[in-house]
Amino acid sequence: MKLYKTKTAGMALLGLLLWGGSPAPVALAQGGQDLSISYQRPPQAIADIIEAPATPSVSINAKGDLMLLLERPGYPGIEELAQPESRLAGLRINPATNGQSRGSSISNIKVKQVNGGQETQIAGLPQNARLSYITWSPDEKYIAFTNTLENGIELWIADISTKQAKKLTNATINDAYSGSPFEWTSDSKSLVVKFIDENRGQMPQRALAPAGPTIQQNIGKVKPSRTYQDLLKNRYDEQLFDYYMQTQLKLVTIDGKQQPIGKAGIVKSMDVSPDGQYLLVQTIQKPYSYLVPHYYFPYSVEVWSRDGKVVKQLAQLPLAEDIPIAFDAVAKGPRNYSWRPDKPATLYWAEALDGGDANKEVAERDAVYTLDAPFAAKPTKLAATKYRYRGVQWGENMALVNERWWKTRTERTTMVNPAKPGKATVLIERSYEDGYTDPGSPVFTKNKYGRSVLLTDKKGQHIYMISEGGSPEGNRPFLSEFNLKSKKANILFRSEAPYYERPVDIIDLDKKLIITRRESEKDAPNYFVRDLGKKQLTQVTTFPHPTPQLEGVQKELLQYERNDGVKLTAVLYLPKDFKKGDAPLPMLMWAYPREFKNAAAAGQVKSSPYEFTRISSGSPLFWVTQGYAVLDRTDIPIVGEGDAQPNDTYNEQLVASAKAAIDKVVSMGVVDPKRVAVGGHSYGAFMTANLLAHSDLFAAGIARSGAYNRTLTPFGFQQEERTYWEAPEVYHRMSPFSFAHKVKTPILLIHGEADNNSGTFPIQSERFYNALKGHGATTRLVFLPHESHGYAAKESILHMLWEMDTWLNTYVKNRQVQ
Repeated sequence: MKLYKTKTAGMALLGLLLWGGSPAPVALAQGGQDLSISYQRPPQAIADIIEAPATPSVSINAKGDLMLLLERPGYPGIEELAQPESRLAGLRINPATNGQSRGSSISNIKVKQVNGGQETQIAGLPQNARLSYITWSPDEKYIAFTNTLENGIELWIADISTKQAKKLTNATINDAYSGSPFEWTSDSKSLVVKFIDENRGQMPQRALAPAGPTIQQNIGKVKPSRTYQDLLKNRYDEQLFDYYMQTQLKLVTIDGKQQPIGKAGIVKSMDVSPDGQYLLVQTIQKPYSYLVPHYYFPYSVEVWSRDGKVVKQLAQLPLAEDIPIAFDAVAKGPRNYSWRPDKPATLYWAEALDGGDANKEVAERDAVYTLDAPFAAKPTKLAATKYRYRGVQWGENMALVNERWWKTRTERTTMVNPAKPGKATVLIERSYEDGYTDPGSPVFTKNKYGRSVLLTDKKGQHIYMISEGGSPEGNRPFLSEFNLKSKKANILFRSEAPYYERPVDIIDLDKKLIITRRESEKDAPNYFVRDLGKKQLTQVTTFPHPTPQLEGVQKELLQYERNDGVKLTAVLYLPKDFKKGDAPLPMLMWAYPREFKNAAAAGQVKSSPYEFTRISSGSPLFWVTQGYAVLDRTDIPIVGEGDAQPNDTYNEQLVASAKAAIDKVVSMGVVDPKRVAVGGHSYGAFMTANLLAHSDLFAAGIARSGAYNRTLTPFGFQQEERTYWEAPEVYHRMSPFSFAHKVKTPILLIHGEADNNSGTFPIQSERFYNALKGHGATTRLVFLPHESHGYAAKESILHMLWEMDTWLNTYVKNRQVQ
């Protein structure tokens, strides 16, 4: 494989440090220079985009005749992120509300008629609303949602016919655990709700003097684990975990009456049976772990009656610290319990036949079982899987069992008749890396229980699939009718140029009416009703252009090759006033590497030239308003075919991909090769640091929330499943920390000081900065107070953009080339 050679030497320059840990970025003075500054703002054109109103999100009912317009507030202030937060067992909890911290919310709800477009405001919503978990009732006559106050969380409902909202409970909802804290019953007359246990007592107080040391021990057992954040650290953390998680389930009627269900406990999840007569309840048990998050803690699985009596204990699962670290490894014993949506009260689950160890060679990986109420009989084996179980999609006399296998990037779907288990028909088996052959995901409809089941034709011979529609021309989403016997798909609708139009749902199968989300380079995404029979298109929403500052920006989907023959793509943006023949521009290249086992799949086109230019707070597109070319979605594939592992030649492929991208835009005459910056977030930051360590292609780099020393993630990272001890040279070569002495290009490091992403501990940036500074690099480290892996507060986002803009102007746009 011929690849671009990497750099080994260069010039050393001055290093700067900016460090934060208080309500505004605080700096350490260095070399007589005081770097203490408050939050800064980028150029107004950039700030205006951040401060523009957000486009509402949409929730469409099953009939397709109504949609909810969910209006979102702007970015929260830093004061909101600075609220006290308990970080326990992988959860982040706001002590004042007993709910998850850092969650997004909705500020207003309107109901829109799909036919005719009339919009009606939901009346009676709370002032300063912070709404979450907006959920249709099974009969779609109501919606339920939570509202977060400063001191707790309430449950509300709204009557869709009257457009009137009302509060159902006081601010006593327990939303500390992940997932919705409520679920509708099938009759739409009540909800099962998680409440704070009123008998839990006072919040534990940390003792001034500890009761003793904190001890962990392992006696000869192999228990590797990946790197996790926010783990329990001591006995006090365990007490806090118990306090926040202690939950009492209650049945709440739509007129506000409450009835306790069963005994209080640390409820991991609750799931109402389709007929509303049973609850599937999972409760966390002790002992807890200081090595793994809450979802690996011991737990009990039980079926309760509607009044809270234990009908059946299904499983008592132990602490799962011993799961092999290989991809597709799972815990021993049964897992993924759920209700069949097509039956009144039938459970299904999976259980590993290989002990959960993906490295074992076995003919069957998992078995899928079912069990009917009253749960006294022996479970029925529905199917066995060749690969690792990934869930079941249920229909009338039909179950689609999904499997995946990481080592070969294979996915498989088999069809089973639940009434005659044992015989399975393989419908789909393919590489999930191959976007061009992706058949899509099934379309669902609501059944009599209000549950989602597969939509089929009247004879049950076809299902319906929505696919992204990858093709050499770019993504062209489609809706297909998939024949379950012939396994052939008939395309009913496919997006056509110059639009990118994605089917959302089928409104009426007989009338051939579908809802789509349609956009183009110039037209903002909006919803339409498409009549496939009459070939008519009716617009439903009229959302305006969210960022008119970007109107007229030039966009082009580029296709080019790496020097080893791998085909690549990227999306080039140029300022609206740039003309052919103008002086070449400075450029910001933004990317995120992806691993592949197949070079052909790596080279596929992965976007559409007709997608609307949308921008998020972490986007590089802001700089197209500042006179830069921007190369976004830049392909950086890391390929390892056959027995080869992608990361064995990570740096060589990284540099070769970057060089090919730069060569392409330079050959077009639009970019100055001496003024190119590279940037990325998370694994893209890791990429950026490696590119600066192993090449001289760039004038500057921007690395946000990255990991730079792979020995700090020794049991695997990203798509690397080998451990440090199995592949020490790979870990060394892939760590830019190991080559900090070779980084001679200015690099800006930004990190959230409360980063909770696995592997990207803030110490990664701190130690990398110290290594760079120690070797005379030009570098700057910015810690954003209270921010996690992705930045949320408006002050933080604006300051991040100011830092990036200042860095780019200093070292790229105004670079003095000697």
